[in-house]
Amino acid sequence: MRQLISSGAPWEASVGYSRAVRVGNVVEVAGTTAQDGDSISGADEYAQTKRILEKIAEALHQAGASLEHVVRTRIFVTDISKWEAVGRAHGEVFSQIRPVTAMVQVAALIDPRMLVEIEATAIKTP
Repeated sequence: MRQLISSGAPWEASVGYSRAVRVGNVVEVAGTTAQDGDSISGADEYAQTKRILEKIAEALHQAGASLEHVVRTRIFVTDISKWEAVGRAHGEVFSQIRPVTAMVQVAALIDPRMLVEIEATAIKTP
């Protein structure tokens, strides 16, 4: 069984992606930013990371999973010197769950107002 989760973003169809996909007990959440409609939630890395993790939680919920099921996150930042702010927000959510993670600096995200993008993998065991 393959369950596609949509955020309703207009470019999902044109780019050919889903917000999340669940196959069996595995849920993959696509790269998620703090973009909400035409605006970006949060002016700094910490605030954007908090909003991103809220959006990931929403996608997981739609797929029948939760943040507790996350086993991996991948964090992309535009300024690695701000890693502590991103890490603090990530830690506030995942301090007890402790998924494996990676944080890397990228040259840019699709909108210059975006400072952070996060992917997540969750495994929902029966």
